[in-house]
Amino acid sequence: MHHGNVPLRILVTGGAGFIGSHYVRSLLGPGGPAEVRLTVLDRLTYAGNPANLAAVRDDPRFAFVHGDVCDAGLIDRLVAAHDQVVHFAAESHVDRSIAGAAEFSRTNVLGTQTLLDALVRHGGRTLVHVSTDEVYGSIGAGSWAEDEPLRPNSPYAATKAAGDLIALAFHRTHGLDVRVTRCSNNYGTHQHPEKVIPLFVTHLLDGRPVPLYGDGSHVRDWLHVDDHVQGIELVRTGGRPGEVYHIGGGTELTNKELTGLVLEACGAGWDSVEHVPDRKAHDARYSVDCTKIRTELGYRPRRDFASGLAETVAWYRAHRTWWEPLKEGMTCRSTSRS
Repeated sequence: MHHGNVPLRILVTGGAGFIGSHYVRSLLGPGGPAEVRLTVLDRLTYAGNPANLAAVRDDPRFAFVHGDVCDAGLIDRLVAAHDQVVHFAAESHVDRSIAGAAEFSRTNVLGTQTLLDALVRHGGRTLVHVSTDEVYGSIGAGSWAEDEPLRPNSPYAATKAAGDLIALAFHRTHGLDVRVTRCSNNYGTHQHPEKVIPLFVTHLLDGRPVPLYGDGSHVRDWLHVDDHVQGIELVRTGGRPGEVYHIGGGTELTNKELTGLVLEACGAGWDSVEHVPDRKAHDARYSVDCTKIRTELGYRPRRDFASGLAETVAWYRAHRTWWEPLKEGMTCRSTSRS
């Protein structure tokens, strides 16, 4: 068990990615918990970016390990040296999962399995397994509660669902302290420009048209990454083992409404929009019910979408050196998870 004055040691897998790095910067920032030590494990594939951790690189409470969540020997040593694991490491791009699903199965399923095996061997540790609302498939009306059956449509969502189920099975089988979070669509600074908001913003900053899929009627709930981090922390510190918690933002928009807001925030008009055919396995609507985390843990989204979007646009405008190399690396025709 963990006792006061001894630093709590947290292993953050995928901590150089968009959400993981926000988590790390938040915990080591002014409002973060006292007496914590963080180790980031990241393979630094296209989505992991060392620049995302520049702000904490010299913090004595921070350590970085370049490695793979599927490396059983490395994972065993890291788990042995930490009290808790917050598991972000995942392949997350739907279009990439349609093009080639093997890498998704490897990271999202085998990587999670490798962590779980080490956690069972070393005992007495907590795993916060960070997942997605996409595991449920699509919902026409209403919102999913945490006990909704999983009906994933894309290979990405299927591999995330598999990781969730294995993690929860380890709780039931081995008594492992596993807590699963499932979030809606995240947005904010440091997000890879393949995703819809930064894709649109960076295109518009370059005077390029933006692609709107189909008729733009797909609906998503938008969650500021700061609120996602707040939710994860509530689950890490107060969640119950073996439970799933939904983290939503409470801003539900069709892609057409979202596009309008992004155009406005960038000072562009509808003449900048290019209509493109819908992609495969494009779920019509996701919607999570956040009653459980609200009532059990006191979660409330704090970030208003309009100001969060404005702040995000301003960040991309000021950080071309961060995103331009990433866009150059996007050789395939620009597509996005929406």
